[in-house]
Amino acid sequence: MHERPDCGDALPDIALETPEGAALRPSDFRGRKLVLFFYPKDDTPGCTTENLDFSALAPEFEKCGAALLGISKDPPTRHCKFIAKHGLAAPLASDRPADGLADALGIWIEKSMYGRQYMGMERTTYLVDAAGRIARVWRKVKVKGHAAEVLEAARAL
Repeated sequence: MHERPDCGDALPDIALETPEGAALRPSDFRGRKLVLFFYPKDDTPGCTTENLDFSALAPEFEKCGAALLGISKDPPTRHCKFIAKHGLAAPLASDRPADGLADALGIWIEKSMYGRQYMGMERTTYLVDAAGRIARVWRKVKVKGHAAEVLEAARAL
């Protein structure tokens, strides 16, 4: 496995897909701060809470000049349903099934549940500066209080 990009490194510029089917790249946000929160799966309890928490704070992120983007490998159609069901304000994007941004960041990993091995997303958040460099990384995120902690870091950047 390759070295995981960390603080000070440039964020890989790999295209994602919006729920509407358009291409979106991290470089599209150059010139402003960017918060990328990677989560395992739409409409599961922890992921729903995380998305609702970031959505609730979306106006505050906007105020401090930080764009928000939630990312999973769910297809765009599933993101549309998830957004509609929960009234999410934080924008979402779909990562490629293979060789996507999560793969390049080393957070698409082998997981195990009930003795079954599978590939899944390690819940991770990146705060990226206006130049496209990683300013802060939260790995193996615990959802409770996380969005507020990221907001404080975004304000301080």
